[in-house]
Amino acid sequence: MSKKRKNAEVLATLAILENLYPEAHCALNYRNPWELLVATILSAQCTDVRVNEVTRTLFQRFPEMKDFAAADLCDLEEAVRSTGFFRNKAKGIQGSAQVLLEKHGGVVPRTLDELVALPGVGRKTANVVLGNAFNIPGMVVDTHVGRVSRRLGWTTATTPEAVERELCELLPPEKWAKTSHILIFHGRRFCKAPTALCSTCPLLDRCPRHGVTRSR
Repeated sequence: MSKKRKNAEVLATLAILENLYPEAHCALNYRNPWELLVATILSAQCTDVRVNEVTRTLFQRFPEMKDFAAADLCDLEEAVRSTGFFRNKAKGIQGSAQVLLEKHGGVVPRTLDELVALPGVGRKTANVVLGNAFNIPGMVVDTHVGRVSRRLGWTTATTPEAVERELCELLPPEKWAKTSHILIFHGRRFCKAPTALCSTCPLLDRCPRHGVTRSR
C-alpha cells in the first residue's frame, strides 16, 4: 500500500472513531499545567481513577509548586504511595518542582526538549502536558495507543518512541493529541488486552487482524 493510500485509510478509520468517541478527553483532573504534570507522572502503571483520588487530597496538602519542592520526601512518598512506584514518583515530582523553580521561574515549559529534561518526565508525560495544558501537538503513546495502532495496522513498531514517530508521520499535527485520547478510549472499551471484543467492534470490517485478538 502506498503511503498516500495508507494515510487516507488511517484518516477514514480515525473519522469513525472520532464519531464514536466525541467525548474522548484527558481523564486526569487538573487545574493548571503543573498539576497535570504531577498527575501524569503519577499515572504511570496506575489507573486515572486512582490518580484522581490521590491528587484530590495531594493538591490540598501541597497547593503550590513550592510546597512540593520544600516537602519532606518521606511525607510526599506516603501521600502518593497508593499509585505504585511511589518512591520514584515522589522523587521525580519533587525534583521537577525544584528544577522548575530554579531554572524556569516556576513556569512549566512549552517545549518537548525542556519538559523531558525535568526529573521523572519522559516523552509520554511531556506530550500529555503539551497537548492538554497548552494545546500544542503531542502524540501520547501508552499501552492502549501502542496496542490499538498495531492491531489496526497503523504501525508495526513495538517501542513507544517508534510508535509515536510513525503515528506522527501518518497524521497531521492537529490530530495528534485527540487521536491519543480516542485510541485510549477504544482500547478500554473494545480493543482490550489480551482479548479484544471483536464481535461487537465498530471497526471490525476495517481491522486487518479480522478478529485475531492475541495481544501484540
